[in-house]
Amino acid sequence: MNDQPPHDELDRFRSVRAGRVRRTLPVVGFAARAAGGRVVAGLRAGTGDRDAIDRFHERTSDRYAELLGHSKGVLMKAGQLLSTFSVDGAAIGPMSTYQQALQRLQADAPPMDSSCVRDIVEADLGASLDELFAEFAVEPMAAASIGQVHEARLDDCRRVAVKVQYPGVAQAIRDDLANTELLATFLKLGMSLTPRSMRTDQRGAAAELAERIAEEVDYRREARNIERFADLYRDHPFIRVPQLISHLCGTKVLTMTFVDGVSWSEAKAADEDLRNRWAESICVFAASAYRHSNLFNADPHPGNYRFGADGSVGFVDFGCVKQFPEHVRRGIVTMFRATCDGDRDKLFRLMKNHGFVDSASQLTVDEAYEWWAMSAAAVLDDQPHTFVPADGTAMVQSVFDSGSLGSAVRKMNVPSDYLMISRINMGVHAILSELGATLDMRDLTDTLDGAAAPLGRAAKLHAHWAYERGLPFGLDER
Repeated sequence: MNDQPPHDELDRFRSVRAGRVRRTLPVVGFAARAAGGRVVAGLRAGTGDRDAIDRFHERTSDRYAELLGHSKGVLMKAGQLLSTFSVDGAAIGPMSTYQQALQRLQADAPPMDSSCVRDIVEADLGASLDELFAEFAVEPMAAASIGQVHEARLDDCRRVAVKVQYPGVAQAIRDDLANTELLATFLKLGMSLTPRSMRTDQRGAAAELAERIAEEVDYRREARNIERFADLYRDHPFIRVPQLISHLCGTKVLTMTFVDGVSWSEAKAADEDLRNRWAESICVFAASAYRHSNLFNADPHPGNYRFGADGSVGFVDFGCVKQFPEHVRRGIVTMFRATCDGDRDKLFRLMKNHGFVDSASQLTVDEAYEWWAMSAAAVLDDQPHTFVPADGTAMVQSVFDSGSLGSAVRKMNVPSDYLMISRINMGVHAILSELGATLDMRDLTDTLDGAAAPLGRAAKLHAHWAYERGLPFGLDER
């Protein structure tokens, strides 16, 4: 009996496998060259060439960004997700060099031709553009890596934003994600460019990153996310979420009500009081996910925000959303709360329960608390706290540097779910530091945890809204 598959299936398998190998080989080759270059730079530094290591990292970071940019598909998107944090370059050393190089991947993509946009919208929604919209601006408001956004108006005069996906981008990303080695090799490469790194399952981390990227091209899933967030934050005093226009959505087109406000570049130039109010809105939006909803906007990027003159913030992109298992959400809240309360023994017990510490770990109670206290520094510091790039620097140093925090994190097992939480936190800290925000973080945290009565304007407004909606605080059971 012949157990071999038909020739056409064999050919298709070989073709797919060859394509995957072609996509992975440049990353593998780059990793090998980078490893060799690092050895040479180290030898040169040992002979007195003080700048050898710096030159190595500058050259390698440029080539790394170029590799990801030319790769397009999933590698480019992964580079974008990893680039949005802010650090103090003088303190962090080579990691800031790579972060700055990867930021070039955030540049807007060239817009589609207007006829292409028309064809995509009409094919996806099954009617002519003139039938679908009273007005439609052919020039996009924004163009990014997966799609672009157009302003339009409905027959009832409502302004809407129409998100149109680039042709072929979904299939290109799905093809890349079918290559299970590609993202794992990419993450392994990123780790190899630094002298030390945390203990974590790189394949698990790659799977987590792949899941988030795959969801961004699924516009039907994003439509559901918009509806869930819009319902959750209905009537919120300073968090605004668009309403989905469901009959004008498809697999490649999303239509939602227009969220007005100034852009990120304008927001950074606003007066201090307004910037602080925007920062409060962003903080509450990010932190309330741990307490009220378990729904996380996993790509905190200011290009996806619209800043209102009243201090409110509109959140307009829900392609990258993470819903953590309940035990993860509860773990984060309880461990963070124990840190804020200074309860070191409770924190260590919780870390054991949630998989950070195993029987073979040499992590001490004090080392564990020091690491968590670093992540909670904005709350533990004297209040109000002013955000600066150094806030993000400490987080990155704890992962990649050789100091006491770096030593502690390398004694932990960091579950892959928590890597995405760290990425969200670093992204939010970057935004707050660029705003130069000064906030009473203890008040906001204690209010969200139900640990103390609210004191400040934002904490009081949010607490009243959540009470009226019957939403839980802190560790309340659902």
